[in-house]
Order: sequence, then structure tokens, then C-alpha cells
Amino acid sequence: MNRIAKFEKVSFEQFREAYAGEFGGSEEDIRKVYDSVVLPVRATSGSAGYDFYSPVDIHLEPQQTAKIPTGIRARMDKDWVLMIFPRSGLGFKYRLQLNNTVGIIDSDYYGSDNEGHIFIKITNDSNEGKVVDIKAGSGFAQGLFIPYGITEDDDTDTVRNGGFGSTG
Repeated sequence: MNRIAKFEKVSFEQFREAYAGEFGGSEEDIRKVYDSVVLPVRATSGSAGYDFYSPVDIHLEPQQTAKIPTGIRARMDKDWVLMIFPRSGLGFKYRLQLNNTVGIIDSDYYGSDNEGHIFIKITNDSNEGKVVDIKAGSGFAQGLFIPYGITEDDDTDTVRNGGFGSTG
């Protein structure tokens, strides 16, 4: 098995800024949430995905959305990508979806101004009126590391600095 990546927490300063922008809260409350952030892990030795855990309780009525600063970043080898998906059970039971369908975390995102902080935006797309409740510390998404290739004539040498929209 290839060992190509490592999950880390972003700095408290980065997390505080991102968390306060989404949920508000006092410095003390945000510190408690930050201290409780759990790095993604595989549930079993046969699991392909690394479970991402919610740092806070999330309650989503049908069609509601939440943008979750995970407090996590991923350092990975070049020529690998981390792809983020909803946990299968949540997608199946509630139609929980990622707003960008599949999250793509490039290897060079790690060095961005925001420390490569991974945000996961989810929507309860239930058409059956089901409410989604995700407790703090519960798995809600999963990430898979995938190798990728490039075309023979690729000559890109642009350097990333940022997240959404930072590459044009």
C-alpha cells in the first residue's frame, strides 16, 4: 500500500477565522471546537475512504445548506488528489450531497494562504421531507486519495495560492 499523504490540523488562527465566519462564537468556544477536531481515519483496514468528522452539530432541514470548516488540511505527494464525497449512508438515506458534487483537493492546495484548510459544503437534498442531524464528532464525508496523470503536451507551471477560483 502506498503511503502518500498525511492529515494535519490547520493553525488555530486559520480555524478561528473560518469558523467565526460561518458560525460565530467566542474565542473560548471556538478553541473548544478546535481542540475537539479529529483527524480523518479509515473505519476498517479494508476501507478506501478516510472519514471526515463534523466539528459541530449540524441540523439541516430539506434544501438547507451548511459550509463546514473541518480544521483539516492534507499534505500529499505530487500526482495525487484527495477526492471528497458524502458518507454513503447519509447520501442514501437523506440525499445529503456536496454542493460541488465531488470535492477535489489538489496536492498544491496544502501550501495556500489559508493553509490548505478543507471546507465541506453540504446540502440536505431530501425530496421526502427528511431532516439531517449530524452530531459533532460524527462522520459526514469521506476522502479518497487517487493518483492521476497528465497529458503528454502539458506544460503548466502556474503556482496556486488559494482555494476556490484561485487557478482562474
